[in-house]
Amino acid sequence: MASNKKETTNNVSILASKTLRDKNASNVAKSLAASALAQSRNKKQTGAKLEDLASVVLNSSKYNIETKTLAGSVLSQSNNKR
Repeated sequence: MASNKKETTNNVSILASKTLRDKNASNVAKSLAASALAQSRNKKQTGAKLEDLASVVLNSSKYNIETKTLAGSVLSQSNNKR
């Protein structure tokens, strides 16, 4: 399996934490935030389902900049071979 050595940055980790605590955040944003935090300070990779979700978010005008930031972070930590 190919590996990806990228980690979630501190700024994205803070955004992810705030998103998870925000009662008004969408389930999509919370899923991306949880994935980003799970990849903080370790070398875990994004799963295929979350890769697909992140791609949809980045290609949609429906989501705000914070959700797109989380999606970009999650997608950048995906499996390089997928």
